[in-house]
Amino acid sequence: MLKKIGAIAGLVIMTILAIALIRTALFSSKQVDVKAIPKIDINVKGAAERFAGALRFKTVSHIDPAQVDYREFTDFYAYLDKAFPLVKKHLTKELVNRYSILYTWKGSDPKAKPILLMGHSDVVPVEPGTEKDWKYPPFAGKIAEGCVWGRGAQDIKLNVTGVLEAFEYLLKKGYKPKRTIYMAIGHTEEVRGQEGNGRIADLLKSRGVKLEMVVDEGGFISKGMVAGVKAPVALVGTAEKGYLSLELSVTTAGGHSAMPPKETAAGIVCTAVSRLEKNQYPLRIAGVTKQMLQTIGPEMPFGNRLALANLWLLGGVVKSQLGASPSMASVMHTTIAPTMLQGSMRENVLPIKAAAVVNFRIMPGETTESVTDRARAVIKDERVKITVLAEAKEPTPVTDAGLPAYKTLERTIREVFPGTVVTPFLFSAATDSRFYIPVSEGIFRFSPMINTSESLGQVHGTNERLAVDNYGDIIRFFVQLIKNVDGK
Repeated sequence: MLKKIGAIAGLVIMTILAIALIRTALFSSKQVDVKAIPKIDINVKGAAERFAGALRFKTVSHIDPAQVDYREFTDFYAYLDKAFPLVKKHLTKELVNRYSILYTWKGSDPKAKPILLMGHSDVVPVEPGTEKDWKYPPFAGKIAEGCVWGRGAQDIKLNVTGVLEAFEYLLKKGYKPKRTIYMAIGHTEEVRGQEGNGRIADLLKSRGVKLEMVVDEGGFISKGMVAGVKAPVALVGTAEKGYLSLELSVTTAGGHSAMPPKETAAGIVCTAVSRLEKNQYPLRIAGVTKQMLQTIGPEMPFGNRLALANLWLLGGVVKSQLGASPSMASVMHTTIAPTMLQGSMRENVLPIKAAAVVNFRIMPGETTESVTDRARAVIKDERVKITVLAEAKEPTPVTDAGLPAYKTLERTIREVFPGTVVTPFLFSAATDSRFYIPVSEGIFRFSPMINTSESLGQVHGTNERLAVDNYGDIIRFFVQLIKNVDGK
């Protein structure tokens, strides 16, 4: 009997192993097979100098519009007119809400759906007191050590001037697009975006425009950042997580700390925060994240391929290992992050009111309402008032990676950056592209800048810079993308 059971068990194990190996063997590359294109002759030095010039304008946005120096924006746009004379001559330029721009390059085929390339002119401030930590002044637009240095070099004036350089290059060659090409430059992306790209999107919607493709910032080409993949990986954001901040507040009588009650407002709020932290959303391998793993998995060593090809068997192990990384965990569940605490102004005074702010980044499939309801159920204390703070955002729809627009983008990336693995991914932050959801199904958050774990920290940080060689390829990318969407 025992021998029979052992034989059956062995057979089961062998069957499972055989299935796993077969699935691994069939787990083949999903990358489109294209040939690298010859590098077009671009005056990269001249382009880098114009890019450096763009970084010298202090186009800093603020939540309070009264703090914005709008002369910097108007001077910047005047600079663009001078730097790109053919764009000024041949494209239609519209000012939207005074400080955002919509360029229109009219196509020859009115039936072909237009595309929209995006960027924003505004940048974040340099944190006071950190100016001395910059190797070169943040608004000097310095070219040194093979890089262009300055605030906005990565976020995201490279898209603004990179697209205009591509336009200028094609215009010099006498190129006439089949599709109409729009270029949108918002001026409020760093402060919610509604008054910039939000207004441009409303304008296009009012005109009945339907877009084949929208390309905005978000993903990038990562080098050495995806464990198990030696090749560069192009992360094309096909969705964004939602955004929600909840204020938890408690009001009590207050009093003197020498005679505290059994529970204080501060203590009740802290307990509520603790309950949320201890009741995290479960990790899931689903949606865009699963799609990403299925796309990059075939490019990994055998052990990784075996695991990712057999999530039905090894999904728990994969989930546990990936979840140990905060960056990977962030795209596997709705995150919960307490960010602000407020209580008494003195150490010996009980607060009348205590409050905390908890920030949630919401996975597709959840909503701001469902997250709020769950928070209320987890806290389970009627004394805690829960208030939704302004600017809550729902997760975006997921762009279908099977769309022809995605395939065109994928092809372009692999033509200009040979050997790069292209994958959809879930973007954890927010971009202005969300305003264009009503006018396009093909929204992609991708800029072809090359990042490492070190350079990624420069975004909004100290010593922000972009390699000159990379900038040249960024221009080539936009040139090729325009040709590819036209089928030329």
